[in-house]
Amino acid sequence: MTASYPLFCMGNPLLDMQVVKGEELLKKYNLKANDAILAGKEQEGIYDDIKKNYEIKYLAGGAAQNAARGAAYNLPPNSVVYAGCVGDDEFAKELRAANAKEGLTDAYLVKKEESTGACAVVITGHNRSLCTTLRAAEKFELAHLSSPEVAPLIDAAKFFYVEGFFLTHGTESALYVAKKASEAGKVFVLNLSAPFIPQFFKTQLDQLIPYCDYIIGNDSEAKAWAEASGQPDKDDIPAIARAIALSTKSNSSRPRTVIITQGAESTVAVTAGENTTPKVYPVQALSDSEIVDTNGAGDAFAGGLLAALVSEKSLDDAVEIGHKMGSMSVQLSGPSYKWPKVTLF
Repeated sequence: MTASYPLFCMGNPLLDMQVVKGEELLKKYNLKANDAILAGKEQEGIYDDIKKNYEIKYLAGGAAQNAARGAAYNLPPNSVVYAGCVGDDEFAKELRAANAKEGLTDAYLVKKEESTGACAVVITGHNRSLCTTLRAAEKFELAHLSSPEVAPLIDAAKFFYVEGFFLTHGTESALYVAKKASEAGKVFVLNLSAPFIPQFFKTQLDQLIPYCDYIIGNDSEAKAWAEASGQPDKDDIPAIARAIALSTKSNSSRPRTVIITQGAESTVAVTAGENTTPKVYPVQALSDSEIVDTNGAGDAFAGGLLAALVSEKSLDDAVEIGHKMGSMSVQLSGPSYKWPKVTLF
């Protein structure tokens, strides 16, 4: 692995097990129609249930891996590398094949005695409920980042991206990468990923935020952060984005930018500095008939945004490209992109 990849991504590699018309699954396993959770005892039977009783579509998943594939889709070859932990099994082979299709290079830590993580994706209408069992993904080791195979990739990269889900087990590894990026004046991007991250992993999140140059989230995640942080404006998205942007930052040479998406509504961005007036970006709405599957739309947005940042595009252009990728994704099944490739910039 000798190429120099400008974008290094890290997260939980998962194979999505997607089913449609899953209303009964929501009831049976106490899931919300539009949510993301880690499977507990109440949900541990869902994976066998889906295998036995539903028609499954297997798709490459994992939030950061989806975003990394989206970024690779827009960038030249050998631009994006992704690290995470998988088993030595068929699920891992499926993930590698999907990555290769979009030009994403993987730098997996392989645990032969473990199974690759999976995510039950329950589609009901335009909603998606994600229920994840991490398996090998939570066995990621900090030592992998300083290994002879991966350390040069980190040293060569100029942009770094980590999903919030990784903080459920990999805070030490995320901090290692974030601190190296900050000390070298490189760009570190974090995605909040799900409301339960600021709700239940606030301590880990608070450790990482000072090293973040960009923070991406959606409105429900932003509100969860505001609630957990005791913010007075718990429903005011621009105010929440501003509060996150102005929180303590270790590298003062670059102001932090916070970007909050609101589905089919507008996207809000705030950059810390003398002028913290929010920028509001309208979203071109799709008709109901055009929407196939919202699973992975936020990751697609992040992938487009990352590709634009790596390409030195303006924030305005980056958000617009993110919108285009999100729109493309929801018109397809799962977190996927059109082929042959569509040129976005």
